[in-house]
Amino acid sequence: MAAIASKARPETALDADRVRKDFPILERTINGRPLVYLDSAASSQRPLAVLRAIEDYETHSHANVHRGVHALSQAATEAFEGARERVRRFINARSSREIIFVRGTTEGINLVAQSYARPRLKAGDEILITALEHHANIVPWQMVCEQTGATLKVAPIDRRGELLYDEFLKLLSPRTRIVAVAHVSNALGTVLPVKRIIDAAHAQGAVVLVDGAQAIPHSSVDVRALGCDFYTFSSHKIYGPTGIGVLYGREELLAAMPPWQGGGDMILTVSFEKTTYNELPWKFEAGTPNISGAVGLAAAMDYVEGLGVEAIAAHEQRLLTLATAELQRIPGIQIIGTAPHKAAVLSFTMEGVHPHDLGTILDTEGIAVRTGHHCAMPVMTFFGIPATARASFGVYNTERDVASLVAGLQKVREVFG
Repeated sequence: MAAIASKARPETALDADRVRKDFPILERTINGRPLVYLDSAASSQRPLAVLRAIEDYETHSHANVHRGVHALSQAATEAFEGARERVRRFINARSSREIIFVRGTTEGINLVAQSYARPRLKAGDEILITALEHHANIVPWQMVCEQTGATLKVAPIDRRGELLYDEFLKLLSPRTRIVAVAHVSNALGTVLPVKRIIDAAHAQGAVVLVDGAQAIPHSSVDVRALGCDFYTFSSHKIYGPTGIGVLYGREELLAAMPPWQGGGDMILTVSFEKTTYNELPWKFEAGTPNISGAVGLAAAMDYVEGLGVEAIAAHEQRLLTLATAELQRIPGIQIIGTAPHKAAVLSFTMEGVHPHDLGTILDTEGIAVRTGHHCAMPVMTFFGIPATARASFGVYNTERDVASLVAGLQKVREVFG
């Protein structure tokens, strides 16, 4: 992927069998069969290191942050702000002031849409996205367009699920104020040329937001190397807890943006006549934050770097290559999204079988895949299908999981004749 920076130097290939022992949920059986978890693109499982970090915080250090002078509050504040610094290092931001804790990618995009875009845009301005986007990177911009009179433009894709970059460039113009693109398509796994997109957008004076939800678990992201203005992702995609995510923004942009929500901790002084807002990053963090979530996210980043980002990416690519070849041998299977540069996501259909039925039968075999439109209905409409089944791989998956998926799909064929 673009802007990969070395954060870890694995000496050997990732040992998935050893890694699996770190994830207690994988010891479960489903319908009497060993769990085969192939739904990490929706939400990855959490290793013991993350679970224990959260438990340790909740057991020994929990209190509200920032305003307390007692020992527990100071310990909680240290853990919370330490997590912010951990995130800064993980994505190579210049300052921890550029790291905003949010509930997840969706909230990060909405924050930028309402705090950066809405006050600035007017009729005649344009926002440019791609046809690969998750609903979370479509709807907030539609809302801003309704609020401001701006126009939403959509760059098309081809039948492989790749962005038509030349068409993107044609849509980019001096009227383009914001470009918002996925780093990796959640529905198809396509890796977008985000560095080229960012450079082209900046040449036209546009600001760029990157939805990194599906990139952050699979590659090393360096926001300074990318040059993006905003980058947002969710903890639960990178082996951390749910309910917390990150919005990175360039400090000069964040400093000029008004708060999105009002309440405690985003203020310095309050009177009935006037409120003075807090400094970055707390200006955007109204209310008691998800402290244990931040602690868990920091532990997840430690865990990922301990395994080695490059080793993880290589392991997942091997599984994707194997699974793609195996599924292509099964009669009636059509893979949706065949871009040559993909993350470890495999979307497919089976002739004569609705994806929901396919997923239900796989579940009887203990195999967890995602079925549906994957919050990317325009992608499904483009391919003329209602939904796909999606198998997505993580650090804990093995060749045995691929074999189980293939066997499960053969069972589906038998059931449906």
